[in-house]
Amino acid sequence: MIELAQEEGDLSLGLELEEGIGTLEKKVQEMELETLLPGPQDLNNAILSIHPGAGGTESQDWAEILYYMYLKWAEKRGFKLEIIDWQNGEEAGIKSATFSIAGRYAYGYLKGETGVHRLVRISPFDFNRRRHTSFASVFVYPEIDEEIKIEVDETDLRVDTFRSSGAGGQHVNVTDSAVRITHLPTGIVVQCQNERSQHKNKAMAMKVLRARLYQLELRKQTEQMEERHKNKKEIAWGNQIRSYILYPYRLVKDHRTGLEKGDVDKVLNGEINDFIEAYLKKRLP
Repeated sequence: MIELAQEEGDLSLGLELEEGIGTLEKKVQEMELETLLPGPQDLNNAILSIHPGAGGTESQDWAEILYYMYLKWAEKRGFKLEIIDWQNGEEAGIKSATFSIAGRYAYGYLKGETGVHRLVRISPFDFNRRRHTSFASVFVYPEIDEEIKIEVDETDLRVDTFRSSGAGGQHVNVTDSAVRITHLPTGIVVQCQNERSQHKNKAMAMKVLRARLYQLELRKQTEQMEERHKNKKEIAWGNQIRSYILYPYRLVKDHRTGLEKGDVDKVLNGEINDFIEAYLKKRLP
């Protein structure tokens, strides 16, 4: 068709073909990336938890910036993000956030984001405009399909209800609709306060708990899961998987793959596909 367009001098057809080839290249790249995701849970939706490290407001603000990075990444891919639990920081940012990202291969793409993320910048909260280093941890779990049965004994659970205090003031309920579930044998604690209904919050919290328990079981059975849990280190210097430097120069560097990007704003705006791809290729035997 390109040859025909050249022979006939049809520039409009040439532009159409160029656009079509670009679309095909993008699809092929996505298919190639999916071949790097053979894991049994890679196709599943993902559940992410973000927690700030030491440093108070500065780290809490950084944790919220990371949340918006993943939100924008999900939007660019056409994935759906839903907040499960959100704890506001005292002055700014968040104390913690748990949310799901629903989409094809969401867990496979995001599993490599588990670890400590480091930010270096001039703090907007420091009157003296000094440079600060902040840390936040990201944990990624596969959402478990309903067909996979994880038996949870009700006697092993402690269910507490409390008044919601999450993001979006107009959505905060004045009743004790938020739910916190503690799995006594493992000590796993999950909570949800996004819905007005206590019943819906409990159902979502149970979904997160089943995902956590399923991952715990896989950890006992596979070395791969064991390696993922090794990333749960102290949220501090020396344990980071990626650094985002805004001062004195601008650079994002992944310490596992060595990949560097100079356009920090694009990365924080959700352009993290190159880091995801580099991590997946690094894991190839």
